[in-house]
Amino acid sequence: MTAVQQAIDKSGDIAQALLTHYDAHARTLPWRAPPGQGVANPYHVWLSEIMLQQTTVAAVGGYFQKFTHMWPNFAALAAADDADVMAAWAGLGYYARARNLLKCARVVVAEHDGRLPETEAALLKLPGIGPYTAAAISAIAFGQRAVVVDANVERVISRLFAISTPLPQSKPLIRVATDSITPDARAGDFAQAMMDLGAGICSVRAPSCLVCPLTFACDAARLGHPETYPAKTPKAAKPQRTGTVYWIARDEHVWLVRRDDKGLLAGMRALPDDQWSARLDGHATPPAPANWQKLPVHVAHVFTHFSLRLDIAVTSWPADADDPGDGEWWPVKSLDKAGLPTLFRKAAEAVLDAGGKYEYAG
Repeated sequence: MTAVQQAIDKSGDIAQALLTHYDAHARTLPWRAPPGQGVANPYHVWLSEIMLQQTTVAAVGGYFQKFTHMWPNFAALAAADDADVMAAWAGLGYYARARNLLKCARVVVAEHDGRLPETEAALLKLPGIGPYTAAAISAIAFGQRAVVVDANVERVISRLFAISTPLPQSKPLIRVATDSITPDARAGDFAQAMMDLGAGICSVRAPSCLVCPLTFACDAARLGHPETYPAKTPKAAKPQRTGTVYWIARDEHVWLVRRDDKGLLAGMRALPDDQWSARLDGHATPPAPANWQKLPVHVAHVFTHFSLRLDIAVTSWPADADDPGDGEWWPVKSLDKAGLPTLFRKAAEAVLDAGGKYEYAG
């Protein structure tokens, strides 16, 4: 009998061992119910799961508290102004999530009386909810048995079953293996226990096998090199794009524009730029004729599919001149309230750090 077969045969032992460990060592998170004490608030589970997509727990905590204070339920969020929600989301990244957050809240209110559906199939019909998120919400918020697989769970299962097929090709195998050990009872706690195990003990580079509650069933631990799992297909190098961002100053104000409703950072307030994109470099043409001065600094930022390097050009705008296009003058002292995406916040900080070193000649 193979080690994998033995692990499957001991699936009940695996679930029990993990849940016992979770009962004693579960992370305390604001969106969770304590271990063994039922399901969590569905709105909190949904909101946290959307925020946690491609984002760390540490980064999400403050945003979760802010959102639940400003918009404590689906009805409140559905009624919120889009710009306010996007501004509150600023800095968390992957802004399509925020747009889908609003769409989903409005569908839940309009079509489900303000309550999330409980089944994975129904949840998958909502904006911004994919297979993982649907499974997580169904298990954690409603106690239904669901196979919940995030990046942490992929790592734990790859090691537990010594799955040598590299990611992402191994995802179907990982799902089958996870299904084989997911219990019918306490499925939500089990899912969160797996996530905690991957986030802590079963870490990427230095798994702590000596204190792991699943070492007894782990094939990778038995083989002696758990850190080699999961295997991954080498990633292609990200393309490098360049562009320019423009700082237009007037009377302690800076000119901000609203980005297009579609595309990268859609609908967000931002500094003007030269229309760089994931596919093309910027055209280096300023948004308006002026005496532009290029600063000897640049801003670097990494998106999912490309890396970006921006030059920064600055100018002052005459008080008696027409505005430089469609946009708004924003007080520099309250720029932190504009909800700028991280990229443009970096650029603004670079300009402000330059301080009085440069004169922005009109």
